[in-house]
Amino acid sequence: MFAVPENTVALPAARAVSHPALVAARFAQERQRWAHLLRYDPDTRFSALVERTEEQEVWLMSWLPGQQTDLHDHGGESGAFTVVSGALTELVAHTDGAGRAVEVLHRVVAGQSRVFGPNYVHQVSNEGPDPAVTLHVYRAERRMTSYRFDPVDGPRAVGPERGAAPRTHGSS
Repeated sequence: MFAVPENTVALPAARAVSHPALVAARFAQERQRWAHLLRYDPDTRFSALVERTEEQEVWLMSWLPGQQTDLHDHGGESGAFTVVSGALTELVAHTDGAGRAVEVLHRVVAGQSRVFGPNYVHQVSNEGPDPAVTLHVYRAERRMTSYRFDPVDGPRAVGPERGAAPRTHGSS
């Protein structure tokens, strides 16, 4: 007979959660789950909740040319988005190890994903001539803070933390 240390036994209460980028990519391939929700709004970026579980929410978003988010973070949470069609630009703002302001641009095209972690400050925009469609995966309870970018000091919060559910539109 032998002893098994307690810290080596898997606990049944711990359920594995898939990485947000894998969830977003899987939903992107399962068009029948969200295509009926897709709309385009000429005034603001369209978003619709596709699925909510205890662990996360999946949001569908459409982006007409010129539409964008504010510079923001998702608090202490992680998440991801996958571009289903079109292309978006993600601006990531931070300060480097020497305290200098840094902005980095990423072009994200259909089939690609971007992942964000705690206090990751970014802005997503459609700077191209064609509409774009994305799927976003967030923790079910999340907070967002808006920022402005100071060319000397980097990203600076401009408002209090707030609930972050994207603006939804009716399905009709």
